[in-house]
Parts: sequence; C-alpha cells; structure tokens
Amino acid sequence: MLNQLNSAQKEAVIHIDGPMLILAGAGSGKTKTVVTRLAYLISKVGIPPEHTLTLTFSNKAAKEMKDRALKLIKRELNENADVVKEPLLCTFHKFGLIFLKRYIHRLNRENNFSIIDSEDKKRIIRQILKEKNINLNLQFVVSEISKYKNSLLSPADALFRAEISDYEKTAIVYQEYQNIIKENNRVDFDDLLALTYQILIEDDNLRKTISEYYRYIMVDEYQDTNELQYRLLKLLSSQHQNLVVVGDDDQSIYSWRGANISNILEFDKIYPDAKVVKLEMNYRSSKQILDTANSLIEHNRRRVGKRLISAKGDGANVELLHSLNESLEAKNIASKVKSLIFNGVNASDIAILYRINALSRSIEDGFKKEDIKFKLVGGIRFYERAEVKDIISYLRVIINPDDDFSLVRIINKPKRGIGKTSIDKIKALSLSQNISMFRLIKEIEVETLAKSVGKKNAQTLKNFIKMIEEFQEQVSNSLTLFLESFESRVDLRRFYSSYIDSLDKEKNIDEFLGYFREIIESNPSISLEEFLNDISLESEQEQSSFGAVNVMSIHASKGLEFEHVFVIGLEEGFFPLIGNESNLEEERRLGYVAITRAKNHLTLCYCDSRFYKGKRKILTKSRFLGESGLIKNSSLKINKSSEYKRGDLVKHPIFGIGRVQAVTKSGKEYKLRINFGSSKKDILSSFVKPI
Repeated sequence: MLNQLNSAQKEAVIHIDGPMLILAGAGSGKTKTVVTRLAYLISKVGIPPEHTLTLTFSNKAAKEMKDRALKLIKRELNENADVVKEPLLCTFHKFGLIFLKRYIHRLNRENNFSIIDSEDKKRIIRQILKEKNINLNLQFVVSEISKYKNSLLSPADALFRAEISDYEKTAIVYQEYQNIIKENNRVDFDDLLALTYQILIEDDNLRKTISEYYRYIMVDEYQDTNELQYRLLKLLSSQHQNLVVVGDDDQSIYSWRGANISNILEFDKIYPDAKVVKLEMNYRSSKQILDTANSLIEHNRRRVGKRLISAKGDGANVELLHSLNESLEAKNIASKVKSLIFNGVNASDIAILYRINALSRSIEDGFKKEDIKFKLVGGIRFYERAEVKDIISYLRVIINPDDDFSLVRIINKPKRGIGKTSIDKIKALSLSQNISMFRLIKEIEVETLAKSVGKKNAQTLKNFIKMIEEFQEQVSNSLTLFLESFESRVDLRRFYSSYIDSLDKEKNIDEFLGYFREIIESNPSISLEEFLNDISLESEQEQSSFGAVNVMSIHASKGLEFEHVFVIGLEEGFFPLIGNESNLEEERRLGYVAITRAKNHLTLCYCDSRFYKGKRKILTKSRFLGESGLIKNSSLKINKSSEYKRGDLVKHPIFGIGRVQAVTKSGKEYKLRINFGSSKKDILSSFVKPI
C-alpha cells in the first residue's frame, strides 16, 4: 500500500495522532493520499472503522473515495466485504442528516423532518416577499439567509446588524422563513449543519461523547469550508485534536458562497502542533503548463506557498491565441478544435473555459456554424425539474403528512378540480386550528369541509387523503408493490401530455421511476425515507458527455481535467473581473485552477474587443498573461487588492460580526468602514477576518 506513494504522500499517510495539514496541489494525488491514509489507519494501525470520520463536499467524491478505500482495506485484510465494517465517509450535509435523525429531539423537533431543496426554499421566500409586499431580489434574499445561517446569526442577530432597509427587510423575511419551515417540520441544507452545531455547543456531554467516538477525522477540500464547518470541526475534534485536513489554498475559489480561505491559511496557527505536508509532485500536467500556473499564483500575497513540479516532463509550449473580436475568436478556436478531432482527439478531451457566463454565447454560435458537437455544462438539475419534483412531493407527503408545502404542490396534480381558492380556504382553516392541512382534511367531517370548499371538492379531498394513507401502508409492506400502485393511480404523464415539451417531461418521469425501481432492486432493504434523503443530498454532477466538446465556466471545471484546454476572455475587466464585487487574489486563483485543468495542451485566448452588454468594448490584455510569464516585459501594472469588498461579513475580536460598507487604501493596508449593528467604525483590514 505504501509502495505506491511518493515520499510526501507516504509522510502524510503514516501520520496517526495530532492535527495535520496536507497541502495538496492540483493533480498531486490528493484523493489517493486520503484514501490510503484511511485504509492505513484501519488495516495497519487497527483503528475501528466506525471511529473514523471522513468528510468531503460532493456525493460523487464521497462515493469514489469510499469505494477505493474499501478495496484497499479488503486487499490488506484479505477479508470479504461483509466482514469489514464500513468507515463513515460522506459529505458534511450527510453527516448533519445522520446526526439530526438521532439527536434533533433535543431541540424538541420530530425526526421525520423533510429536507427542502433550493427550489422549495425560493418558493417559500417568494411567497413571503409577496405576502409582506417586500420588493427585494429573490436571489439576494436567499443568499443572505444562507450567509446568516452559516455565520450562526439568528434572525434577531441579523435584524440588530441591519444597517440599511434592504438588510432589515431580509432579516424580517429570514424570521418568517424560519417560522414556516419549523412549523412544517422541515429543514434546509444550512440547517443540517447549523442545528447539528447548536445541539453540540449546548450539550457539553454529548459533544464529548461524539468527539470521543469519531477519534480520527479527515476533511477533503478544506479550503472550501466556511465559518460554520470550521466551528463544527473544532467541536468534533475537541477531545483528541486528531484532525487531518486536505486542501489547496491556491484553489480556494468559492468565497461568494461562504468559503473562508483563512481556515486553511491559519490552520497551523489554530493548531500550533500541526504537522504540515506539501504534495507538490503533479501527475496531471506538463512542465510548461505548471510553470505558467506557478508564475501566476506567486503574485498572491495570502498563500501558504508551494511550487508544483511535473512528473511528466517538459511538454508543448503554452499557446496564446490573439483575435480581433469574439466572433473571430470563436472561429479560430473552432478551426483548432476541428483539426484536433480530425487528428484523432476525442471531443470530450477538449474543454473551453470562461470566467463570465455571457462569453459562452459566441463559442456556442461559432461551434454551431462549424457543426461541432458541444456540451454546455449547466441547466436545470434533474431533481429540480417540475415533473420530477411533483413525484418527490408525493413521496414526501407519504413520509411526512404534515409537510404542507409538498401537499399544496400535489393536491391538484393530476387535476382534481381543487383550485387556488379552495387551497387557500383549507390553509386558513388549518392555521386557525393549528394543525397541518393533511390532518385537517383527514379529521374534519366531510359536511363541515363542504361548507368551505363545496360538497364535490370535500369528497375529492377525502379520497385524496385515503389514497395517501393507502400508499403509506403499501410503503411499509413493499416498495415494489407501492411503485406499481403509484404509477397506475397517479398518472402525471397524462397531466403533462398537453405541454409543448411533453415528450421530454414524460421521459424524465420514466427516468425517475426507473431509477427508483433500480435502487429498490439493488438494495431491497432501503426505505422510502432513505431514498428521499439520498436524492435530496445529490450534488450537481458534471454533465460532460463522451463525443462532445465541453464548454463551461472555470468554477464548473474545478476537479476535472482535459487533454486540451482553451481559456477565453483573458482581457482586463473580463478575466480578471474587476469591480467592487471582485477579489483580485481569488481571480488569480481562478486563473490557476483554469490553467491546471490542462494535461498536455493549453491555449490562452484574448481579443482586442468584445460586444458586451449592448455595446462594443475595446479591451487590453489581461495582467495575468504578464504575471504568468507568457508576455515578456509586460507594461501592465500589477496592483495588489484588498481581499474585502462592500457587502462582506467580517468578524472583529472585540466588536464581533459586522458588514463592510466601504474599502479604501490606507498606506500599505486597507481601511474598512464596518457596520457592527450598534455602531459604524473604520477598522484596518488586518484586524478583522472574513466570514
């Protein structure tokens, strides 16, 4: 097992007790190191598998790592799969789900809660905005509420710190949103961790018990952790400090969704006894590509510091592609792609990356004109498509009849004649009696119900409740028989037959039900609740397909690799993106991520002008071309920027949490104007930390 590792990987694997930071550069065998260390602990050191906890950020990564670890463990122990106990290797949110199913009763909550996804969350917030006549951008409110939860701010805290009316209104929506999901016994993704943290911080004995149980903790992609995840990990490792984190500060590109790069940069300060191991041998890219990446990222001030070394040798030179405008750029790239494919390169080994989504349009048009098959990575996730969400809502109501939001979604799908007016009347009645809509319809006399919704609708609703109860009974006996009954009694295909895209919707329904049937056949002991929880936790999967060129944002490309990579838009203002909402050091990290996706051939593209936001814009070459050493004697001035921008939440050791209102240069530092709720202060940036 150890013979397959280089010296740095081996050093990381054989470390047992105490904190450790594994600084794993792009393509340096990070997953191999994590998997081998887990297998080493279990098969060589003798740590019971159930006392290990390995956390990552996507279900796909968790599954791959778990499969590889189990194979290694079984090979070393020479035992059958059913003899080896499985270690807990999952996403942060899956861990939160497992924990809450066991301990949420400590918050006086029932453990049959439902997890709401992002679309459900938007629907609830949209409804609150409408009812309270609040005119705010929906995505802004959704994002702020998530920030509050991951910063452990209650609605009252958020209201106290609101410096302008928009944030005050958001805090009011936050309070109402919390009331609604709690009344419906629902939790969102942020709650899975926030409630877990709340239970552990309030119960010291439980914290000690859980920490003693999970004695060896590993965290993948640690640079992507936020404030809440950092605090949760401190609690989980509080009894032993056996916390091993793996990540790359140079690939921290998710500050916009709460990732705090300070977690990885300051790990050895938070844990002074921490061992630091750097994985610098890169097995993915050629030396020319890595030299370009190394030169670029060295311009960042806030980094631990490492330099990638290629195990592959020199390789081809990095190319620069200069075009007059975006149309010619697309034409030039299309010509190169066609030549590659003609010479035997598989289209799926080629990727076009961009910083700004709007830049994909010209590439799409250019590829269509040249008849090049491409896959635009993005679009609506499978489980968020309307027809699939309808089926999921049925399943949720079967598991949790008190889930009013799911009930409202399906009560008239397929059409039963129950219109919005009737639904509103049922909702009002249920609120007045302080019970769920399901229980109201079930328990109220049909004659009484008829007074509100009419005799025909009253009987229809009673029949609907009876059908759900029959489904519940079938689920408890046999999921296979339930599925057959469900398909015959709930004909959503017919409901969607009148839609323009009815064929696609029918295929999606068939795909979901077929997948459900396959899961039941492969795992006969699975429960409906487990199935629902698993699909609720599904991460968005990479949608690249064999035989098509991949066109995607740099953010979407992280974790992937391609033989040939074209990065477009390397102009000032486009990449790096410059403005109040941008962070130059993170832009540079994005450049580093883009460059290190390439295995053997990299082409960086720039134009003299682009048509953008309604007008032709004359552009200058990106400073990144000079910083990466590709343009000699670049006249571009390399500016350092503050890592903070207006709107950021920050934490001060004395004044607590506040929001940045303005950023100005002050000598070698930056002066931040911060609103701390009760007061506004000017603070130097070195005295605060980002949240």
